[in-house]
Amino acid sequence: MEPDVFAELKKRQREMWASFAPTAMFTTPVAGRLVGFSQLRPGESVLDVATGTGVVAITAARAGADVTALDLTPELLEVARDNGRIAQCPGIVWTEGDAEQLPYDDASFDVVLSQFGHMFAPRPEVAVAEMRRVLKPGGRIAFATWPPEHFVGRMLAFVGRHSPPPPAGAEPPPRWGHPAVVAERLSPHFEAPFFERGTMLFPALSLSHFRLFMERSIGPLQKVVERLASDPETLATLRDEFEALAAPYYRDNEVHQDFLLTRAQAR
Repeated sequence: MEPDVFAELKKRQREMWASFAPTAMFTTPVAGRLVGFSQLRPGESVLDVATGTGVVAITAARAGADVTALDLTPELLEVARDNGRIAQCPGIVWTEGDAEQLPYDDASFDVVLSQFGHMFAPRPEVAVAEMRRVLKPGGRIAFATWPPEHFVGRMLAFVGRHSPPPPAGAEPPPRWGHPAVVAERLSPHFEAPFFERGTMLFPALSLSHFRLFMERSIGPLQKVVERLASDPETLATLRDEFEALAAPYYRDNEVHQDFLLTRAQAR
């Protein structure tokens, strides 16, 4: 196997996303929507790629699936295991691993799911090929992603402008929110995809409350704030810009975060 030229990037990702666990509470309703959208049937074998704290994996297990879940960040897997114990889902197999190098045999799963996860793999073509490889013939893929034109996609672009550039060849994660781009990326391995849209509601007493929560739990933003700690004037400007970015999506004490759902059948 060739050396992974993105190994350093993935190391940083593994460390950055360790603080994500508090945010998972708000992605739990999306997990229910994704599992239903996937047309999951009891008894099917499911792989949840980039499981995070396990909200999709546990939702699928409670729906009767035989679930395996993988994530790059060991701290999140510890939370996922604890969530599985609380939800009384002892059969889930939790694995530390990389979406671009899935540690499973060919044709192992009926369904592959991913919620706001595989989109952060730097090489979409590698991630798609790996997810197709582990699917059985006629299996299904279903995932949730953030469109670039809505809040989270715009927030990721904002954070990117204030962060060190990624290695050459790494694709911006929000491109996974373009239906045309998704269809093109899936086309070598899957039939034409089916799309739906939804909105994740994030309760917040004020925009400042929301910003502070995001600074503490969204790894890439957390790193930006840490780098600017010694420059309070620039940090204050960045915080003002973040709240201005979020303001159009904030009403009735909720931040409205639109997402894209995709489902496709393997060729």
